[in-house]
Amino acid sequence: MKYQKTGFFLFVGIVLGLTGCKREHVQEGIPVVVGKVGLQNVEIFGEYVGRIRALQFVEIRARVEGYLEKMLFEEGKHVNRNQPLFVINPALYKARVDKAAAQLKKDEALELKTGRDVKRLRPLYEQNAASQLDLDNAIAAYESAKANVAMSKADLAQAQLELGYTTVRSPVSGYISERYADIGTLVGPGAKSLLATVVASDTVLVDFNLTALDYLRSQQRNVTLGEQDTSRSWQPSVTVTLADNSVYPEKGLVDFAEPQVDPKTGTFGVRAALPNPGRKLLPGQFTKVKLLLDVRENAVVVPAKAIAIEKGGAHVYVMRRDSTAEKRLIETGPEFGNFVVVERGLGEGEMIVTEGYHKLNPGVLLKPEMVEENKEK
Repeated sequence: MKYQKTGFFLFVGIVLGLTGCKREHVQEGIPVVVGKVGLQNVEIFGEYVGRIRALQFVEIRARVEGYLEKMLFEEGKHVNRNQPLFVINPALYKARVDKAAAQLKKDEALELKTGRDVKRLRPLYEQNAASQLDLDNAIAAYESAKANVAMSKADLAQAQLELGYTTVRSPVSGYISERYADIGTLVGPGAKSLLATVVASDTVLVDFNLTALDYLRSQQRNVTLGEQDTSRSWQPSVTVTLADNSVYPEKGLVDFAEPQVDPKTGTFGVRAALPNPGRKLLPGQFTKVKLLLDVRENAVVVPAKAIAIEKGGAHVYVMRRDSTAEKRLIETGPEFGNFVVVERGLGEGEMIVTEGYHKLNPGVLLKPEMVEENKEK
């Protein structure tokens, strides 16, 4: 009986001991940092190297021959459209205008005389007092006089036009270069006609090249570069950097794209126009171009650090409602900053592990610490 009692108490003791061990080894969750999956409008950019050029670059040339008499501008300053810049000696052209005007008066007088001759001979011819030949000669003389008047008017107009060309004006508003010809120089049409240049740079153009792959991707997104689509809430805008690598505050829009790919480079040219009120962008300089290619509206976004890449693909750990870990395969999309767009595999509001996933296995209990991620644009 003693042996049996001892055995009974020993058994009870073992059971109680095991029960105590269970209580002492209650499973604790693995500490991790989690975050909630959210939706965001994601801007997709492409980065390129571009070159700035002026909207207009105009060469000021002499259109008539003569000696330069005056320069009417300050080099490097702003000039307005139609502003006089140079004066070429006009004496020869004034004389031509006077001569053409005198010839016109002479021809007009002859036109009046021959017209009166026709009016006088026509009734005489009807009364058989003048011959058909006399009337025909009078009509021919009148028609010839009218033609001479028309030619003289054209000669006078040409002479006046050439006289006007002796004052060289700016065809556009912009900033003028130094003069390329000194006062007293003989200038004229041809190689010796360049006097200065005017650059209109209140608006500038930036030229850059896209790859054929970029073009294909833009077409897949129904984005036609060089055309504005009013049905979209955004347009393919461009930002550039200044010489100090700071971002230029004004944005531009793509207004032209080459219709074909350059076979030598495999790229095609794109042009954007940017306002340049402070002349911070100088024609000829190179710049970094950032082109908005697409806006993914209401995209699922997660921190890049939450994604693990293995042979089977990309995955994240999702925290279930019972605080256990689920390994979830996902399909990733574009990256922006420290975040990644998730194309498939996650939904809005799900909780994912953002830090500490490397020590997890599917099904383990989690001890979450909630951290709000700042999504970058």
